[in-house]
Amino acid sequence: MGYLKGFEVTFRKLFKGTRTGETVTVPYVKDSGPKREKAERLHGRHVLNRYEDGMEKCIGCELCAGVCPARCIYVRGADNEPDDPVSPGERYGFVYEINYLRCIHCDLCVEACPTEAITESKLFEFSFTNRTDAIYTKAELVVGDDGLPQQLPWEDWSDLAEVAELSSAWVRATAPSGAAAYEGRVAWSGELGFGVKPPEQGQTAIEPSSRTGEDPVIEAEVHEQGHDEHEQHDDGHGGGH
Repeated sequence: MGYLKGFEVTFRKLFKGTRTGETVTVPYVKDSGPKREKAERLHGRHVLNRYEDGMEKCIGCELCAGVCPARCIYVRGADNEPDDPVSPGERYGFVYEINYLRCIHCDLCVEACPTEAITESKLFEFSFTNRTDAIYTKAELVVGDDGLPQQLPWEDWSDLAEVAELSSAWVRATAPSGAAAYEGRVAWSGELGFGVKPPEQGQTAIEPSSRTGEDPVIEAEVHEQGHDEHEQHDDGHGGGH
């Protein structure tokens, strides 16, 4: 009977709840009630983005496939037709496939992409009944003419209106290598249907100051202006060192 002692905590929580009497876990119900709020950087199903003029961002460089630790991405580039280019560069992604039976959603492909072509959406509620459906092709990954992800039959996009604009949250995390001086500076291109998305506030987001009472946006601008003046001052006296 010793093995039953391992269920002691489980049964105690099941029938008595917690010490505060509150339920800790919430049952997942697909078709009733609002969904749980998703983190801005949640790693979900990938999308291939397009520029505001409709051209594809992917240039077929295959860096995403090269960096993928699970070897789940297959890319082949092709030369653009001069009279009818698919992307602004010389090449575009002719073949693009992601095998979700292998993908671990590490987001390394997003970091490696030089054009912000591939990002991850907030969709994690998707399942397959066969292996073929688990291999997403370019036609399924490229966003539509409205900039929204393709909605496949086995995906639950019931909260699309709330999460669609968050599909590139990872690339909008500024302050590379922890350099706070770069935080908040836009360094990415616009996306079809959304334009240039705002940057994340990051770890140094300024709260309303009880000392100054200034608006946090104003304080952030003053801080950045002071930093730029400091850089100019250093440049002007660089020859004496």
